[in-house]
Amino acid sequence: MDETPTDQLRALVLCCTLKPSPSRSSSELLGMRVLEALRRHDVAGDVVRIADQHVAFGVSTDEGDDDAWPGIRRQMLDADILVLATPIWMGQPSSVCKLVLERLDAELGETDDEGRILTSGKVAGVAVVGNEDGAHHVSAEVYQALSDVGFTIPANGVTYWVGEAMQSTDYQDLDPEPEKTATTTATLAANAAHLAALLKAAPYPPS
Repeated sequence: MDETPTDQLRALVLCCTLKPSPSRSSSELLGMRVLEALRRHDVAGDVVRIADQHVAFGVSTDEGDDDAWPGIRRQMLDADILVLATPIWMGQPSSVCKLVLERLDAELGETDDEGRILTSGKVAGVAVVGNEDGAHHVSAEVYQALSDVGFTIPANGVTYWVGEAMQSTDYQDLDPEPEKTATTTATLAANAAHLAALLKAAPYPPS
């Protein structure tokens, strides 16, 4: 028998690595650690690696032709917290992350019976990894896009690790995990869970 509380918060981590499974991914690892931190606040959730799915290019909720986005979108709408985990490439969010943001653009045209965008009241966070500069730039780009399509960003809404420039060390190669990143991940999770609970109890008013 399922004993999961019906009011339990849920999270969805979308891993935007360029690499399909079974390749190792620092983005997926950091996303999983965010999810582990959220579980300490009674938030259940899942990780989806976008590169493993056939997500079509476009800006609608369903691009047809075996587009995997409608199923991922349903998971997103069922969740209270969305986390985008992305690597840095050339100082930018990954192309996969940008693909996800473009698909989320469709939410601007989807509203409930009171005229609120369906993502209204949902919380979003960001996880960034790379061995080059750009974590703040990447989070700023992703923050803006997520806010534009209805998500609310908590205080300290990003966790990241950036290695020495032009070197080959990845986040997934570090053991133990850097304390600063672990602490930042814990703060992101705590703030996201707190804000999501508040918004679930007191939704935004209709426009």
